[in-house]
Amino acid sequence: MEITTNERDAVYKTIFSRRDVRGQFLSDPISEEVLMRVLTAAHHAPSVGFMQPWDFIVVRDAETKQKIKRGFDQAHAESAEMFSDERQALYKRLKLEGIVESPIGICVTCDRNRTGPVVLGRTIKQEMDLYSTVCAVQNLWLAARAENLGLGWVSIIHDSALRDALEIPEEIDIVAYLCLGHVEHFKDKPELETLGWLPRRDVNSVIHEGKWKPEQVESAESDK
Repeated sequence: MEITTNERDAVYKTIFSRRDVRGQFLSDPISEEVLMRVLTAAHHAPSVGFMQPWDFIVVRDAETKQKIKRGFDQAHAESAEMFSDERQALYKRLKLEGIVESPIGICVTCDRNRTGPVVLGRTIKQEMDLYSTVCAVQNLWLAARAENLGLGWVSIIHDSALRDALEIPEEIDIVAYLCLGHVEHFKDKPELETLGWLPRRDVNSVIHEGKWKPEQVESAESDK
């Protein structure tokens, strides 16, 4: 099956317009048809040994979301103390989740024992099943954007808070908690870039030709 030029351009547009959404969620419900399309896209991610180690816990209940939000608040306060001075002040001003505001939460997990102890392709790099689950998250994220849905990844939360709220067994790894919903608008640039947290690196600075090359740091002397 060959991809047409228009289809190719649509894929790139989706990639470049994807955003980590935190504060623009609307309360409008997501149709079951759209939700299933997004989850099916996630389920078609590549996986090591075709083990498909992921599961998706769909969270709609307001009380459960509040419990998860309390877990975020605790972890957020802990994280703030790791920054200092101006960085800490900016961190505290950032909106970093939409747990309560988004109509749906999705917890993505990884069952590392799904197909047994020996997995084709995981015999040397044991973490490949976790990487496969991250691929499912990316598929979900891009499918959501193609549906004009916003998605935000909440990483500032202890696994124990999610295990408690969602009754996830200890033997199941937690990879992501995602907030999904319709949004007021999509920002032109990633919010952290706009606010000056960090700039986007030039793509040429991360491409190495033939072998690894250390990052070139311009010295003050070289400017003279």
